[in-house]
Amino acid sequence: MKKIFSLFALLALAFNQVMAQDAVAGAVEETSKTDGLAKMVSYYLLIFLLICVFIGIVGKILAIYDLTKKIQGKKEGIKWDNINGLIFAIFLVLGLYGSYWCYTVQGAQILPDAASEHGAKIDSMLNITLILTTIVFVITHILLFTFAYRYKFSKKKKAYYYPHNNTLEKYWTITPAIVLTVLVLMGFFTWRGITNISKNEMASAIQVDVTAHQFAWEVRYAGNDNIAGNKSYKLIGSLNGLNNLGLDLSDKRNYDDLKVTEIVLPVNKSVRFTLGSQDVIHSFYMPDFRVQMNCVPGMATFFQFTPTITTAEMREKTSDGKYNYQLYCAKICGGSHYNMKFAVKVVSQKEYNEWIKEQKPIVTDDMKKEYQLAMKDNLATENKIALNN
Repeated sequence: MKKIFSLFALLALAFNQVMAQDAVAGAVEETSKTDGLAKMVSYYLLIFLLICVFIGIVGKILAIYDLTKKIQGKKEGIKWDNINGLIFAIFLVLGLYGSYWCYTVQGAQILPDAASEHGAKIDSMLNITLILTTIVFVITHILLFTFAYRYKFSKKKKAYYYPHNNTLEKYWTITPAIVLTVLVLMGFFTWRGITNISKNEMASAIQVDVTAHQFAWEVRYAGNDNIAGNKSYKLIGSLNGLNNLGLDLSDKRNYDDLKVTEIVLPVNKSVRFTLGSQDVIHSFYMPDFRVQMNCVPGMATFFQFTPTITTAEMREKTSDGKYNYQLYCAKICGGSHYNMKFAVKVVSQKEYNEWIKEQKPIVTDDMKKEYQLAMKDNLATENKIALNN
């Protein structure tokens, strides 16, 4: 007990020392973020240790109390079964309140309404799943903790041996199987409806090509022909370092493609994203539209959807005048993963038409000159080889 109280005194002294240093530092100057984080961690660590020491002291006192009762010849000291049953009842109430708090406080922090056609279906599916699992969670935990409290050990009771009940086992096996099957099929058909798109719908959608790399997004819009030109990883860095996307300039469809610094989409107009990566796997993630698809090196992936809420309308819905849609990377792709953001805006068709006219071609005059020089060099090399032969 002396050792325990000595340790408690040392921890209390250390805690006071840290708090005193915080007060002095706050009065003199602002501490750096790193120092502040270290002191915050130290603060909570000391709190945790003090709680552990307190529990240990209480445990020792109770153990001494039990030992004293035994020495006095009394068979039973503390009625632990009753205490454990009471603790179960308390934790049931606290746990249910904690769940209610999570739904009301943290639930209010979830994303606003989906800003796409398919997003509404995904939200509906999520809500159905959440309602079902919440009902099951509440019922099962009330039964679990109530049974632990109601049937706690007592010398006046004798447990009844009840090996099994075939009827009950059928119910609690078949019922969850049916519910889960319905949920899985609902998810399957929802995803199938999102990804299975006709060729006419694909061709009529606005074509946007997105290339991910550590740690940025490169976005280009298809030009007047609404077809993005070909590109190849072998051409990345060619044309004297100007061709960072690896565009194939022998494909004339590249010449009217547009380079953009933000994604602007017209409301209620289908858009098709062609996704790729130059290094590792990235994830094309726009949470407001319920859009997520991996960008895989060496292959193209696709996602097509229709935005339904403009940025201005979403700002009104959220009562946030600065609310903006964003494109993120949802894969931990390296040290600066958190920097992979790209602005997204949904506007009216008129605003979109005005914006698209202002965008510049991705193939610049300098790139064309470098390409022409490269073609001349290749032609000269071919002629030399022919003469030598």
